[in-house]
Amino acid sequence: MSSRTARNANRQPGLFSPRYWGTWLVLGLLYLVSQLPYRRALAIGRWLGRRLYRFLPGRRHVARRNLELCFPEWTAARREAVVRAHFESIGMGLVEVGLGWWMPRRRFRKLGEVRGVEHFREAMARGKGVLMVSAHFTSLDICGPLLREHADFDLMYRAHENPVLEWAMARHRNRLADKAIPRHDMRGLIRRLRQGHAVWYAPDQNYRGKYGALVPFFSVPAPTNIGTSRIARMSGAAVVPFFMERKPDAGGYLMRFLPALENFPSDDPVADTERINRLIEEQARRVPAQYWWVHRRFKGRPPGYPDAYA
Repeated sequence: MSSRTARNANRQPGLFSPRYWGTWLVLGLLYLVSQLPYRRALAIGRWLGRRLYRFLPGRRHVARRNLELCFPEWTAARREAVVRAHFESIGMGLVEVGLGWWMPRRRFRKLGEVRGVEHFREAMARGKGVLMVSAHFTSLDICGPLLREHADFDLMYRAHENPVLEWAMARHRNRLADKAIPRHDMRGLIRRLRQGHAVWYAPDQNYRGKYGALVPFFSVPAPTNIGTSRIARMSGAAVVPFFMERKPDAGGYLMRFLPALENFPSDDPVADTERINRLIEEQARRVPAQYWWVHRRFKGRPPGYPDAYA
């Protein structure tokens, strides 16, 4: 890592506690990999993903079960092939964290292709802000810096429990976004939208909070955040779907803006959320190995529903 990075970290001496030496080692390795040619770096990511597949049986089970629920029409062999490809995709995603942080900019800028940016700009021109509704795909961490070449935006984040990782992530997200908004700061989010900013927002993971409901995801009831509808209503912001994907054969990344959702929000937040879920489903079908299947999307359902991961 750079001498500037080391100096900044040195201002927080607790970060160098022996318990965090392993984390520093991982960050150092990510930095070294980020300096390799792009294709070689991704090849290392695929190798890492195959090791994760072998040594994380619990996550392997979750991914298999999610695919069983979401793609019951597939054969078991096809689902298993996607699980293996998914772990390779996770490995590449981990390497891409380092690429997004440290890859030389002259090489980095060549990797991203953006389609539909006119939809984003048209929505921004309305002057009421834009909620960029996205989802958790494995290329998310590198597509943020790539998108920054084309658009200014805020982002929502969740602080990491490991203070070294949180220090590193905060340093880079503050460089990436106009403003980083804690995930529970809904007032801050709405305020930024009302001020005419764009905010990147991914509401697709398991959620059992105040604004949660069982909403079909691939026709399976899943605890889901239905707050997107409320945020749009309170802020007046346009809701513009935004998705990312890794191109085949280490060909870079495609980022797509879809047209702003018409007649959104409606009077039914659950129906609004189903509408967003269908868009996420379409993208997951486009690149099934790249959606975040190791997340327990269907956990915590109320009594009467079977345990999806038993």
